[in-house]
Amino acid sequence: MSSKDKTRFFTSEYKRAQDKKRKKRWARHLGVSPLTVRILGVNIIALMFLAGGILYVDGAEENLIQTRVQQLIKTAEIISGALGESAAGDMRSAAIEIEPAQKIILRLVSVTKNRVRLFSASGELLIDSRDLAVDQSVTVDELPEISGMDEFWGRVSHVVSDVLRFLHNRPSKDKYHEKSTQKASDYREVQNAIEGTISYRIRKLSDDSDIITAAVPVQRFRRVLGALMVSMDSSDIGDAIEKERLSFLKFFVLTFILTMASSLYLARTIVRPILRLARNADRVTNETKGNLHIPALIKRDDEIGDLAWSLKYMTQALEEQIDAVASFAADVSHEFKNPLTSLRSAVETLFLVKTAKDRKKLTDIIFDDVKRLDRLISDISAASRLESEMSKTKKTRVNLNRLFETLIDIYTVTHENKSPSFHLDIKERKNKLMPYEISGLEGQIGQVARNLLDNALSFSGKEDKITIRISQDYDMVKVTIEDQGIGIPEEKLENIFDRFYSERPRGEAFGQHSGLGLSICRQVIRAHEGEIFAENRYDENEPDKIMGACFTFKLPLLK
Repeated sequence: MSSKDKTRFFTSEYKRAQDKKRKKRWARHLGVSPLTVRILGVNIIALMFLAGGILYVDGAEENLIQTRVQQLIKTAEIISGALGESAAGDMRSAAIEIEPAQKIILRLVSVTKNRVRLFSASGELLIDSRDLAVDQSVTVDELPEISGMDEFWGRVSHVVSDVLRFLHNRPSKDKYHEKSTQKASDYREVQNAIEGTISYRIRKLSDDSDIITAAVPVQRFRRVLGALMVSMDSSDIGDAIEKERLSFLKFFVLTFILTMASSLYLARTIVRPILRLARNADRVTNETKGNLHIPALIKRDDEIGDLAWSLKYMTQALEEQIDAVASFAADVSHEFKNPLTSLRSAVETLFLVKTAKDRKKLTDIIFDDVKRLDRLISDISAASRLESEMSKTKKTRVNLNRLFETLIDIYTVTHENKSPSFHLDIKERKNKLMPYEISGLEGQIGQVARNLLDNALSFSGKEDKITIRISQDYDMVKVTIEDQGIGIPEEKLENIFDRFYSERPRGEAFGQHSGLGLSICRQVIRAHEGEIFAENRYDENEPDKIMGACFTFKLPLLK
């Protein structure tokens, strides 16, 4: 994919993302954020598991009723057993004696507090414990009127109960109806008991509470003499379940409110800063120049604060990059302007000169300007590709000992008898068994070394010496390249690293260098988290006498 295609692709993707933001903007104006909805949704899901406890409480009601049924059957069996043994007369009698049966029932009912009805084998009601409790009286206590929050919670509890009954899809129960003259045929469970089968029924009273009736046969020597029905209402179970459900509902509502409040607070502390960062990032994207600002949110000591700082530093780096590109474009146009102006003047003058000597002179100028333009284009192209190559190429272990040994061998062979001598001085590391190694791009580090060596060569005579020193400086490797040239003006020690700046020795033809070599060196060294600087070497005996220039760069050592 070409650079134009990439630009077109990312532009279309950005526009598509902006369109999505506009579609969701109505929700944000209402104060609803997708991230807030997700946070609330996750917490509500967790609350639903807590709400499931209501179903568990409701299921416990069924278990309690079944337990009460079994207890009622046991009670009926105990009473019927007593009646069969003590109130059945002699062995040949098929009827239950009323007086002993009344005494037994009255004594046992006073303990169980249940209602007991005794039916004969023919279905006639013989005894009703409610008629025997002559010493008991019914008192009516007026209940206090329910109002306020108690009334509200009561209604809520009833609504929840109705919903749970609907969800459980429980079978409907028959209404309990008691006739003035009762017979065994009025109760199915009593008929089953007369036939010798234990059975029970659960019916609804007028106040929607349940009444449980259990019927067992009264037998003697396996002969059924009648049926005993024991009944009790289960309102106490319902009241207990209702009370627990109400307590659970209050706890659930309180938990729900606290969870929603904490979720909204969490969403507010996360969503708003992120939205603020996103809006500033959009503004930076649409900003054409200057004033690129991302809020640092320095008061936040969390991941959002880290994100804000990262975006801030990224924006600063982007702004520096934009400024560097603009400055680079301005420098390039300036550097091209000089040879183009000279070339234009020479071409215009070429048609006006009359002598071959002048024509040749102008032709040489044109050739020199063309070479200079070609050299500028090549160096500018290499400099602009450098950063892209460094960002895409994976770093490896670079052995500086071997790198400089190889370069010196190459320079010695290619410049034999035409250049100064080279001397490599490698100091031992603290760990004597290890060479000087760094993590970096060997090609770019080699380019730095070649640029510095070429620079030293251009300022050195045939009888001079160029010294390369490699040593350890704490956790950095320090490389110095010393020459015996004229040195560098003190006020220009920093300027020589500027783009297109050139400080050349006297006698060298103008335009032989583009002024990008040292700028590339600084760019590569900084990309490897190192530093580079230049200084002059002075005579120990004459402090004001310059003995040459010294270029030093430092890079992090591999341990």
